[in-house]
This record gives sequence, C-alpha cells and structure tokens, in this order.
Amino acid sequence: MLIKTMKLIMESDKPIMGEAEKLRGFFARKFNSYLLLHHHLGNNKILYQYPRIQYKEINGRKMILGLAEGVEVLQSIYNQYDWINLDDNKYQIYSKEIFIKEELFEITNEIGEYLKYEFLNPWFALNEENYRRYKEYSFHERDDQLKSILIQNILSIAKTFNYFVEKRILAEVNLMETTIDFKGKSIIGFLGTFQVNFHLPDYIGLGKSVSRGFGTIKQLKE
Repeated sequence: MLIKTMKLIMESDKPIMGEAEKLRGFFARKFNSYLLLHHHLGNNKILYQYPRIQYKEINGRKMILGLAEGVEVLQSIYNQYDWINLDDNKYQIYSKEIFIKEELFEITNEIGEYLKYEFLNPWFALNEENYRRYKEYSFHERDDQLKSILIQNILSIAKTFNYFVEKRILAEVNLMETTIDFKGKSIIGFLGTFQVNFHLPDYIGLGKSVSRGFGTIKQLKE
C-alpha cells in the first residue's frame, strides 16, 4: 500500500534551539483544536494511536513529518504561523520546505528481499518489563529480543493504517546501546542499522515516543 507523507523543514534567521519535544509543545498550544498535533483528549486522557504527526531534529534542523491524515493537518496550518517560540526564544520562520510523496508501506514481494535502514535518532525500544529481561539475557538473546520488538513495532503501525501483513516479517539487527535523556531520566536506547523484508517510509519513527523524534529511520540505498 501507499501512504501519503509530508516532510516540513523550517528555517529561521538563527539556529532553532531546543528539543523536538519543545516544537511539539508549541504547535500543541497554538493549534490545540487539531488532535493529531498533540493527542491530548483533555481530562488527562491521551489518544493512544500511532502518531500521524511526528516532530524531529535531523542533522541540526527541525522537521515535522505528517503521515496520511497528518498531511492534511500540516497543510491546514501551513500559512498560520511565521514565528515559533521555544523555551522563551522567538524564531522568525523565513523558509518552509515541503516534500510531499506517496511511499510504500508493505512487505517486500521477493523472497529473501531485505531492505536496510539506519536509526537517525535513538530507538526507544524497551519498556520496564522487557528491560528487565534484556539485562538478564545473553548477547544472542538480546539480539533476538530486539528483532522481535522491531517486528512488533512494524505490526503496530500496520494495524494503525489497516494494512494486513500476509507474510511473516523477518528482521536482522546491528545495534549498539546509547543513552536517551527522557523526562529527566537516563534510559537505554539503540542506534545502528537493521534489515527487514518490509518497505518503510523515510523518517518514520519506530518504538516508543516517536512523536518526539525517537526511532527515526531512513533507508540506506545500495
């Protein structure tokens, strides 16, 4: 299947400082009526769905990725802001680069056809339960665990977009541990590459907290 994607890159008169989470906070406050920008339902309730809008920092540049319905939201607000405020710093936005495409999201057709991807930002893979198991596992068992979690991440996205995975997803990983600073805590994340028999759009996020930019991937071409 094809998923419509929109990549929005903003340029200011000075480097836009602050984490991608701050960018998410700005748009959530300014355009509160658009649920897909923030997923907050009110009364401390949250919409638990794979985010159609994701906020990222790639190579020092702030980016917003829209997927499917998220593209329409980003297009709706495109002309409604010329300034953004992050951590009491005000940035004039003088350039908005937009890239709209339809990208494949589906299992590969050929038997043994693997695509290789790189994590551009740390993959937030482990929750408390599987972190305990991870610490007890051998190196080989850890790889198997991470492959299983990666496949579950992809299946979760497939469910969001109503894509039926008709064949078994297979994956290989080449990852190393890194540290994620998340809400004042140090958490294990992962960087590196993986191969999987599945087409994934560039800059889509895998794992936990993808709306904040974690788990952003890009396909590595031959």
